[in-house]
Amino acid sequence: MQVNYAEHKKRHYTLKNVRLETGFIKDESGVIATQTDLFCVEINNGQVSKVFANDVQLADAIDAKGLLMLPAFKDMHIHLDKTLYGLPWQALSPKRRTVADMIAYEQEIIPHLLKTSVERAEQLINLLQNYGTTFARTHFNVDTTSGLRSLENLEKALNNKKGTFSAELVAFPQHGLYYTDSAALMKEAAQLPNVSFVGGLDPFSIDGNIEKAIDFTVQLAIDNDKGIDIHLHDAGEEGIRTIEYLIEHTLKNPPLQGKTYVSHAFALAHLSQKAAEGISEKLSEAKVGIVSSIPFRNKITMPIPTLVKHGVEVLVGNDNVQDYWSTFGTGNMLQKANLIAELYGWETEFDLSRTLRFATKGTLPLDNNGAMQWPMTGDDADIALVDASCSAEAVSRMSLVNILISKGNIVPLQK
Repeated sequence: MQVNYAEHKKRHYTLKNVRLETGFIKDESGVIATQTDLFCVEINNGQVSKVFANDVQLADAIDAKGLLMLPAFKDMHIHLDKTLYGLPWQALSPKRRTVADMIAYEQEIIPHLLKTSVERAEQLINLLQNYGTTFARTHFNVDTTSGLRSLENLEKALNNKKGTFSAELVAFPQHGLYYTDSAALMKEAAQLPNVSFVGGLDPFSIDGNIEKAIDFTVQLAIDNDKGIDIHLHDAGEEGIRTIEYLIEHTLKNPPLQGKTYVSHAFALAHLSQKAAEGISEKLSEAKVGIVSSIPFRNKITMPIPTLVKHGVEVLVGNDNVQDYWSTFGTGNMLQKANLIAELYGWETEFDLSRTLRFATKGTLPLDNNGAMQWPMTGDDADIALVDASCSAEAVSRMSLVNILISKGNIVPLQK
């Protein structure tokens, strides 16, 4: 679908022929379909200002031509600062098997990558936008090789995309807090007002001391009023001990509750069902969330259904998009939702529609009873218009995004 972007740069406009979900169709077995209808949606000053009956004759309105309106997608774990996207194809090297191997490799190549990281970050953002994403939680390297230059370049890229893409930033000691003596740099990064989270990396296997690394990170977050998002690849007893130690700290420090996360948390994938239930209860009590890219290697999958059942906040992101850590990231949050649905057998109309929440950070057009809850007057106008009849189809078929709106601004997509 072609939209005249020059005509619609104004802050006040209306969309007509917008397909919105209005309820579930049920029989004795439960939800069998989703009911939709066409509406007009008025956008004013970056927000939805009115949803009203469709008027096909409305002059000067943008014709959505029956496309389904969904909340724009949010990638909650990605590294915009160090992608190979935009460079010639490069698969993973068989020489680099461990996190320590990758740290050594990064120390070698980061000075070269920084020369073009602004342009490549913008290209990666373009890719995310083409798939309907307008927001990301992005980690940036804080390390002794690059200092804070990764942040500087990332901020330039984000500033160049201002108005069509936004992000929250995580200061991430990719080379360890103590493995490469990055603690002082992390203190510097944590004081910056535009940094929302402080991170960490495998306190046991990389930093060599779970308590020392977690204690430092927790105090850094408290002192600077930041959240926490720790990368944890460690499996086995040490991985679980790390999670439980972070839970203990969070219970003792209520301001950290609801803004503390463990990314990856692969140790959870190796637990028995009983053990997974137990630690899910602890995570829920402490309001510690899990952020996952939904891995499924070697027949091991994360216990996402168990976490969700116990009320643990589960966020999803692409993590690596065609970089030197992984070549499988697509940038497509609908693909992540589709993968979740397939892995866990969420394949009914109702289950598929609920799975959309992993692409949108929890926002759904219908509540569990089928009542309309989005879009409502006052909602941010972060909108993806997709070629689908309903949310369930969009997830199942990974439907194409034809129009993207970020805070009311129509985003030129690069097809």
